[in-house]
Amino acid sequence: MSEPPSTGQPPVRHANKRGAARLAAVQALYQMDVAGSGVFEITAEYEAFRLGKEVDGALYREADAQWFRAILAGVVENQKTIDPIIRQALTEDWPLSRLDSTLRAILRAGVYELMKREDVPVAVIVSEYVDIAKAFYEEDEPKLVNAVLDRVSRRVRGEGRGKDAS
Repeated sequence: MSEPPSTGQPPVRHANKRGAARLAAVQALYQMDVAGSGVFEITAEYEAFRLGKEVDGALYREADAQWFRAILAGVVENQKTIDPIIRQALTEDWPLSRLDSTLRAILRAGVYELMKREDVPVAVIVSEYVDIAKAFYEEDEPKLVNAVLDRVSRRVRGEGRGKDAS
C-alpha cells in the first residue's frame, strides 16, 4: 500500500480526547466570562457545534464530552474556592483581576483538576494546561501557568516540581 502524496502541510496534530475536552472547557470558560453566558447554554452549544469539530483551524479528535462537562461544571461550582487558591499562588503585583480572561480560564480549569481529580497525575494536568497556554500565548504566560499550577499542586496535593518557598 502506498502512502498518500505529500501536501507539504504538517501532519494534523490529534489531541487525546481529554486534551481536546480541556481545550474546549477553557474556551467555554472564556466565553462565559466575556459574554456572561450560563453554564447550561455554553455546554449545549459546545456539545452541538464544537466538540470533535475543527477548532481554530486545527482538526482534533472527538473530545471527551463527559470530561468537558465535568471541568466546566466543576469550575463553576467551585469558583469561590478556586479563585482564592489562584490568588495565593500569584505574586502580589499580579492579582487575578489583572490576568486576561483566557489566562483566568486556563488557571481555573487547571486548579479545579488539581483539587478534584486526584485520579489524574499532577504532571499530566500541569503539562496539558501549559500546552493550552502555549496555543494562545508565545511569551511568559505558559511559564506563569506552569508556576501557578506547580504552587497549587504543592499546596493541595503535597507534590510539585518547584522548590518550596521557605
